[in-house]
Amino acid sequence: AEAGLPVPETPTIFAKYPNTIVGPRDPIQRPRVSTELDYEGELAVVIGRRCRHVPRERADEVIGGYFVLNDVTVRDWQKMNSQWTMGKSFDTHAPTGPWLTLAGDVDPGDLPLRTLVNGELRQRSNTRELVRGPHDLIAFISQACTLEPGDIIATGTPGGVGFLMDPPRYLAPGDEVRVEIDGLGVLINRVVDEPANSGHIAR
Repeated sequence: AEAGLPVPETPTIFAKYPNTIVGPRDPIQRPRVSTELDYEGELAVVIGRRCRHVPRERADEVIGGYFVLNDVTVRDWQKMNSQWTMGKSFDTHAPTGPWLTLAGDVDPGDLPLRTLVNGELRQRSNTRELVRGPHDLIAFISQACTLEPGDIIATGTPGGVGFLMDPPRYLAPGDEVRVEIDGLGVLINRVVDEPANSGHIAR
C-alpha cells in the first residue's frame, strides 16, 4: 500500500547471498558505489530440516526457529532492473539475531515489530499484517528448490522504509538501526562507510 502497488498474486522471491550475513552489533557498510542505503525490519524463519514440496499445513515440521533480520537494501542498485538480487546482496546487508528462538516458543503470526533509526520510530506493525507468512513462503519456495537446514527466509517489511519518505531518508555512517520483534529480541547495528581497503583480488 505504501508503494502504491497491488498485492502480488504470488510472492516476490529474491536471493541474498551468504556474504550479506552479519550478527548483532556488527557494522552495516554503506557501499562506495551508492548513498541510497535503506533498512527493512523483518521476521526471518530458519529451516531446521531438509525438505522439498512441503504442504503449508506441514510447514511447522521443517521450521527450526525464528529471529530478527534487517533486509538492508541499496535502492538504486535494486532498481537497475527487474531482478532485485544485486541491490539486496552487498556485503554486510543482512544483519541477523540477536538469537534464535525455537519454533515452539513463539507464535509467528502475532508479533509486534518496530524499526528505529537513531531512536526515531520508522516502522511499526505486527506480523499478522504480513501478506504471506512463513508457512506460505515455505510451501511456495519448496516447490522450486530443496530447503536445507540453516536456510533463512525473510518474510517482508512493513511501511516506513526510507526511500518512500518525502524526501527519501537514507542511512548514513554513524546511524544506528534498531529492529525489535517482541519475543525475538532486539537487533542493533551501526552504519559505517565501506572500508577503503576492501578492494582485493584473490591470488
